[in-house]
Amino acid sequence: MARIKICGITNVQDALWAANLGVDFIGLNFYKKSLRKISLDMAKNIVNEIPSFVKSIGVFVDEDLKVVRKVANVCGLDMVQLHGNESPQYCSEIHSSNSELKIIKAFRIKDESSLENISGYSDFVDYYLLDTYVPEQAGGTGKTFNWEFAIKAKTFGKPVFLSGGLTPDNVKEAIQKVHPFSVDVASGVEKTPRRKSYEKMKEFIQKVRET
Repeated sequence: MARIKICGITNVQDALWAANLGVDFIGLNFYKKSLRKISLDMAKNIVNEIPSFVKSIGVFVDEDLKVVRKVANVCGLDMVQLHGNESPQYCSEIHSSNSELKIIKAFRIKDESSLENISGYSDFVDYYLLDTYVPEQAGGTGKTFNWEFAIKAKTFGKPVFLSGGLTPDNVKEAIQKVHPFSVDVASGVEKTPRRKSYEKMKEFIQKVRET
């Protein structure tokens, strides 16, 4: 069964809703330009409130390594998601400073050429995440990409998080076609960029569990 990640959580209430509905991961966005960016204090509160079976993932985009390390340590993050142009060496340095911190490397998929660099990260990251390429937008696009590329990405040997435009209406089809390790949703279960919809999250999770 595919695991479930709800990304762009900005408050304790939405985090607890997600946890009570049975998600596996929540994403906390630290990217300065994101509509879903949260403060360090809020992130700490969320991580402290959610049950231990829900893993916390910090989302960063081309952030200074020292900042990523500090945020991960202060907030007690389980994983970091690198959603920019971070190099394999950058990923290696995160692992060298904290071997228990899992790394998700995101790739924005435009066409088949977007897969060319993935294999170069295989020794330095734990998971791949595939999102839709939209110019000047690092994530939360609400747009899907050709899932054939996600199927191909699975051959590179790491568990795959499938992101990009997933909703309660299309998540079943996505799972049936790609069989990802996890599905990842943000805008598809929102009322606004800073508040999730309990009903949409519930419906999304039900659809995943049914698949």
